[in-house]
Amino acid sequence: MTDLPTAKKTALAFQASLDTAEEASLAEVLARHTFPDYLWRGIHPFNEMTGAEAVAERFWRPLRHAFRPLQRRVDIFLAGYNEIDDFASAWTISMGHLVGLFDEPWLGIPPTGKMAFLRWCEFHRIEGERIAETHLHIDIPHLMLQAGLRPFPPQSAAHLVQPGPMTHDGLLYGEHPPEEGAATLALINAMCADIGNWQSGLPLEEELARTWHADMIWWGPAGIGATHTIPRYARQHAAPFRAAFTERAATNHLCRFAEGCYGGFFGWPNFTVIHGGGFQGMPPMPPESRVHGEFRVIDIYRRAGERLAENWVFIDLLHFWKTQNNDILARMPELIAHREKLP
Repeated sequence: MTDLPTAKKTALAFQASLDTAEEASLAEVLARHTFPDYLWRGIHPFNEMTGAEAVAERFWRPLRHAFRPLQRRVDIFLAGYNEIDDFASAWTISMGHLVGLFDEPWLGIPPTGKMAFLRWCEFHRIEGERIAETHLHIDIPHLMLQAGLRPFPPQSAAHLVQPGPMTHDGLLYGEHPPEEGAATLALINAMCADIGNWQSGLPLEEELARTWHADMIWWGPAGIGATHTIPRYARQHAAPFRAAFTERAATNHLCRFAEGCYGGFFGWPNFTVIHGGGFQGMPPMPPESRVHGEFRVIDIYRRAGERLAENWVFIDLLHFWKTQNNDILARMPELIAHREKLP
C-alpha cells in the first residue's frame, strides 16, 4: 500500500510537471507520471478515457490552448485511504481554480480576452509513485456565465468565484492525526445516512441540524449557486431539489475518505433520479419518455468541531441534462445569439 506522504509527493510532482509543460509535451509528461492503462474520468463531454495520449490530446491540450497561461490555484489538498475499498487504496484530493486568459474558444464557448476562473477539483489514485486513476471536474457552466452565456434559467442561490476554506487551513501537505480524519469521515457518513433516500422522517431543517452548523455554507455549482445558513440552504437548494425528483436511487460512491478536518467523495454516478419538473427551472420530459437521470457529483467538506461547516459541490449538470435529452453544448449557437454584452 502506498503511504500517504508518498501519495502527496506523487500528486504534487505530477501537477508541477503538468503545469510547466509545453503543449507539445503534455502527453509525454502524463505518460511519465501515470500507468499505460491510466483511467481518467471527467465531466461531459470528455467522460471516460484511457491512457496518457488520449487525455492529453482530448482534454489538456485544447484547454491549455484556450487559456494562456493557465495557473493552478489550490485551496484544498489532502490524502487518505478509500473507505469504499476497505481502505486498500491511497488517494489525493486537490480543489481550487484553474485561472487563465480566455483567449481562444473552448468547447464552442467564445473567448472573453479576460481572466477566467475554472472551478476545479480532482481525485488521484496513487500506486507507488505513479497515478493509476483520476477523477476530474471543471464547472463548465460557470465558465459559460463568465462568457455572457446563460445555459440555465436564473438560479436559486448566488454564484460568484467560490473561495477556499474560511479558516485558510485546507492545504494538508504534512501529516495529521488519524483520529481527526476518522472523526471527519464519521460525520460525513452520518450526514449521508441522514439523507438516505430523502426519507429521514425528520423535518428538513431538523435533519440538517444533526450534522451541519447553523451558519454552514454550501458552495454549489453554477446553475444552483451558493447559500448560507441551514434555513436558507433548505429554502434555496435542498427543498426545491428534493421536490423536483422521484425514484432516487441509493448513493453509490467510488471513493470516500478524509484527513484532518477535510474529506470528500465522488461517484460515477452518485445516484439516479426521475425529474418531475422544476429543477433549475427546467420542465420535465413527457411522462411516457421519462428516464432516470444521472448525477455525477463531487463533494468536499470542512468539519468544525462536531458539525460540518462548509461544503464545496461539483455537479456535472451538462451530463445530467444530456440524459434528459437536453444537450446544452449542442445549443451553443442559440446561447451565443442571446449572449449578454460583457463590460
